[in-house]
Amino acid sequence: MSTRIAFLKGHGTENDFVIVPDPENAIDLPPAAVAALCDRRAGIGGDGLLHVVRSAAHPEARKMAAEAEWFMDYRNGDGSTVEMCGNGVRVFARYLQRAGYVGEGDIAVATRGGVKKVHLAKDGDVTVGMGRAVLPEGDVTVSVGERSWPARNVNMGNPHAVAFVDDLAQAGNLYTAPPFSPASAYPTGVNVEFVVDRGPRHVALRVHERGVGETRSCGTGACAVAVATARRDGADPAVTGTPATYTVDVPGGRLVITERPDGEIEMTGPAVIVAEGEIDADWLAALRG
Repeated sequence: MSTRIAFLKGHGTENDFVIVPDPENAIDLPPAAVAALCDRRAGIGGDGLLHVVRSAAHPEARKMAAEAEWFMDYRNGDGSTVEMCGNGVRVFARYLQRAGYVGEGDIAVATRGGVKKVHLAKDGDVTVGMGRAVLPEGDVTVSVGERSWPARNVNMGNPHAVAFVDDLAQAGNLYTAPPFSPASAYPTGVNVEFVVDRGPRHVALRVHERGVGETRSCGTGACAVAVATARRDGADPAVTGTPATYTVDVPGGRLVITERPDGEIEMTGPAVIVAEGEIDADWLAALRG
């Protein structure tokens, strides 16, 4: 085995990722190793890790191999697995392009949230088909300190609670997960978005991501916010037959979200690879115990 393992570093609106290419799924990445790689002081640093594997080589993705050659084995910064990461899919696609596996145009990427359609545009932006939003019934409340707000429950393949506030500072430091109720609404935890209006069909957010804390951007969160804002504004493309497009500012940049009349949601934004290098395999092996 080589004493070095290749990695890259990339980000989508400053939601940053360690990228580990491993087409044949030969690298063991237990949660402790992922958390160490994502550590910003003792590791490479990232909000999460993109393990790049051929779908046919991964037990969770083999059933999707006929639709998508590549599987985004995504991990949060604490090592936990999650269903989807919208910014991560864009960066994953950018890596595949950089590595020469795909070119401009349309590709498919397998995720734990299903197969996602991705378009690599000539202008550098990447558009991801994020699927349909599910809006579970029931009231939800999120809190910061002594303040509480009603929140919209939106599922984008992963759970979100969207709260509209007067000032983004009201979200607090977002180091820890904002409390929510009822607990039954999110049995595995939730991503919480705090949202303010910036103009017509233009909002800004801050987000606490499960297993990470506050991040500079959250793609599924931006989609959840766009859907929640549209419903607040009385816009439902399935009813009107007209797409609803929202500009969503995140701390790390700007995303454009469109919900189509058929319910499909598209997210467009940048994806950048900033560095590549090698991981010391002996250091990684020590983390595996």
